[in-house]
Amino acid sequence: MLDHVSITVSDIAAAERFYDAIMNALGVVKIGRRDDWLGYGERSRSAYPDRVYISIRKGAKPEDAAGRHWCFKAKWQTQVDAFWDAGLAAGGSDDGAPGLRNYHASYYAAFLRDPDGNRIEAVCHAAI
Repeated sequence: MLDHVSITVSDIAAAERFYDAIMNALGVVKIGRRDDWLGYGERSRSAYPDRVYISIRKGAKPEDAAGRHWCFKAKWQTQVDAFWDAGLAAGGSDDGAPGLRNYHASYYAAFLRDPDGNRIEAVCHAAI
């Protein structure tokens, strides 16, 4: 459904430490950086329309919005665990430890807040 997502953070250096760590845990490549921008994933092209990309841009600290979050797919439950551990070690905060959720029988997810308070999730849908 999504082609790309862009978010803002107030401290690009703190965001880079955090997003480098969680993306590495999920096996997502970093495609670039500038002083005001970070990019992860793979940009869509005519030959690769199913690719997904996230752009992180320096801007004002985002307003708190309790229901707003984005979720990254994990291939294995161990990636969800690694996402959570890496995010905590890189300046994020706990917003829901790894575990099964009530969405379906094998919905295994973890939630973090990035250094700006954005709510981030990783989920594995695969049955154990």
